[in-house]
Amino acid sequence: MFAKVIFMENSLQWFPGHMRKAQRLILENLSLVDLVIELLDARIPLSSQNPMLREIIQDKPRLIVLGKADLAANVDAWLKHFREENLPAAAVDAVKGTGIKNLIALAKTLTESKTHKLAKHGAKPRAARVMIVGIPNVGKSSLINRLAGMNHAKIENRPGVTRAKQWIKIADGLDLLDMPGILWPKFDDADVALKLSWTYAISDEIHDLEPTVCKLLETLAAKFPAGLIERYKLADLPTDGHELLNQIGLKRGCIRKGGLLDTDKALRLVLSEFRAGKLGKVMLDEI
Repeated sequence: MFAKVIFMENSLQWFPGHMRKAQRLILENLSLVDLVIELLDARIPLSSQNPMLREIIQDKPRLIVLGKADLAANVDAWLKHFREENLPAAAVDAVKGTGIKNLIALAKTLTESKTHKLAKHGAKPRAARVMIVGIPNVGKSSLINRLAGMNHAKIENRPGVTRAKQWIKIADGLDLLDMPGILWPKFDDADVALKLSWTYAISDEIHDLEPTVCKLLETLAAKFPAGLIERYKLADLPTDGHELLNQIGLKRGCIRKGGLLDTDKALRLVLSEFRAGKLGKVMLDEI
């Protein structure tokens, strides 16, 4: 069961009990791996970073992976940014398999020194071990299934589905430890909380959808208007999110008896189509 989101003026707090367990699991198993793969949402590379993870993994080698890259604009700029910060980075589309070979090659390169060191000291040869971590619904299961070449991890478009750890062979000489997704307990930046809600890292069932979706529409209208205009055949885009939601709802037949807008249906339509990339490629964080 999810804990209730607490919306505050400048922050949002949300920390389901299973995420405390996930945090503990990562701490307990960090010593077993040679590399941490941090999977981020390519649409929100900054907002989907978990500061708790940086504290947890400390000096452990880390590889940044921008998932859902097919839904994002300006991905190359973010890859360059991370590399300039001395963080190896790759972009992938787990559904189509784009970038997977490059990801595996990077992981092998980053773990070579550890496996060579073990062999030099007379240890029995073993596969390099990596851990994949990230916030809920960032696409870990889809990525793991693509890496493993089989439906090994359960995929469900719902935050918090992956709960238990599991070892998975992803390539010759490379084993993966999957871990549940964790969010941090408090978001001091309300914009971060909004972006996590838009991308479904935070469940729709525990906060008010209307202000969240209206703010999304206002953001898209200001920064990525072409996707809205093309998808919904709009002649112009109002700056007010409620007015824009009303236009979209009426265009798409989200109407109740009496000709009134079915607000809930319209809200869920917009969220669904945004998350599926039907409103165009976006980049919601700035470097």
